[in-house]
Amino acid sequence: MSAPRIFLYDSTLRDGQQTQGVDFSVGDKLAIAGELDHLGIDYIEAGWPGANPTDDAVFVAAPSFKRARLVAFGMTRRPGRAAADDPGLQRLLDSGAPAICLVGKTWDFHVTVALRTTLDENLRMIEDSLAACVAAGREALFDAEHFFDGYKANPSYALACLEAAQRGGARWIVLCDTNGGTLPHEVEAIVGEVAKVIPGERLGIHCHNDTENAVANSLAAVRAGVRQVQGTLNGLGERCGNANLISLLPTLMLKLGYETGLSEADLAHVTHVSRFVDERLNRTPNRHAPYVGENAFAHKGGLHVSAVEKDPRSYEHMAPERIGNHRKILVSDQAGRANVLALLDEVGLTLAADDPRVGQLVEQVKARELQGYTYDGAEASFELLARGLLQGLPRYFELDSFRVIDERRWVDGRLVTLSEATMKVRVAGQVHMTVAEGNGPVNALDLALRQALLAAYPTLAGLQLTDYKVRILESGAGTGATTRVMLECSDPSRRRWTTVGASTNVIEASWQALSDAITYKLWHDGVNA
Repeated sequence: MSAPRIFLYDSTLRDGQQTQGVDFSVGDKLAIAGELDHLGIDYIEAGWPGANPTDDAVFVAAPSFKRARLVAFGMTRRPGRAAADDPGLQRLLDSGAPAICLVGKTWDFHVTVALRTTLDENLRMIEDSLAACVAAGREALFDAEHFFDGYKANPSYALACLEAAQRGGARWIVLCDTNGGTLPHEVEAIVGEVAKVIPGERLGIHCHNDTENAVANSLAAVRAGVRQVQGTLNGLGERCGNANLISLLPTLMLKLGYETGLSEADLAHVTHVSRFVDERLNRTPNRHAPYVGENAFAHKGGLHVSAVEKDPRSYEHMAPERIGNHRKILVSDQAGRANVLALLDEVGLTLAADDPRVGQLVEQVKARELQGYTYDGAEASFELLARGLLQGLPRYFELDSFRVIDERRWVDGRLVTLSEATMKVRVAGQVHMTVAEGNGPVNALDLALRQALLAAYPTLAGLQLTDYKVRILESGAGTGATTRVMLECSDPSRRRWTTVGASTNVIEASWQALSDAITYKLWHDGVNA
């Protein structure tokens, strides 16, 4: 027998909008919806018509999906009003969405306190509203809000709400753990009881992550019989977020063997979709995210790397390529020859295992880490170190000197702090002296250096400094402690790289990282000195 079909419902464009710091534009929503459709998601909830101008504009501009169904979200009719006279329901029908998801109360406490109506009227609200959607030719879904809390408090009434939705013609009845406080064993037991009343092929699950159990709760519900799973990309959502579809997809398909609307080829785009959303939101991707994080298949310990080189199954639960990720070998003071050989191979430097230069490189890494450097997370600086030792690097520029001055002054009644960098740099044998102001010493150094280099190396115009981290390594030494700087850069090709510097002087450490970052870009752009 084939595995049961699980239908996937994405609510990123509504639930994800409730994440602190997230504010989707119309363009963001349409772009993300396009990625979800291409991926193979069954239902895409685009927003709540009438709630705000952005959502209204999205439904006006909504494309015709090739694989997914567009869903408009709203609520059941108001108490004491006919469904035909409810303006909120009418806006949902006017949206043109082929599917409508209505949220309704299933916890008696919420009915009497939040809605201030009777339990019987709430049942009529659910049935009437869904019936109106079905009569208009729409696929109707019912989000049973606070269902698990409601079931624990009054199971007969919570079930009566689901039965009202069933009478109203709901295609899907979705059980919501709205407060996120239910645990997996409770979800599985309660869903099992619900499935005796409502067939599993009409049940869905919608979990929040307040106890870090949203994914586990969703899987427990699937085990108990539900056939629709709701969630958001990267677990976006209010408070602690929603169930993370990016984690659920490979788990459902590769670990549990369920069929979805995705093929194996589609699943290989999951990592891209996860990072695409972070790019749209200008957020740094979570390096440690399951499956798709940059470190999800990263190996640091020498023994681990040695074993992975022999057979990746020794320390990897699956092949990273199946979800579009890749293996990553880290180099640190814990590294052995296997780490270095594997990382050299990644950057196109293949050496025999018994080449004496491998041992020299390992010793250099360990010695430099004693000085404060780290190559765990600064692969660009490691590559430059290795290339310099093994084959030499072009000398694109040489620093003669730099001076940085910070000034704090009043300008037109405003207190401003400026940094000024003066630099002497040799490029192709010529000395260039440049001066630049920046909003900090690193910014000023960067601008002064680029003034000297851009004429010779115009490709640097696309370089962007995207992150800057400083860490004090010896807290007991006070202001004289060694400082480590990590600098992340990107360019128009969407390449990202990180470099490192270390010194007792934070400006010198920053210069080292900046110098490596520029050298790395020039080398990978194929520039000759």
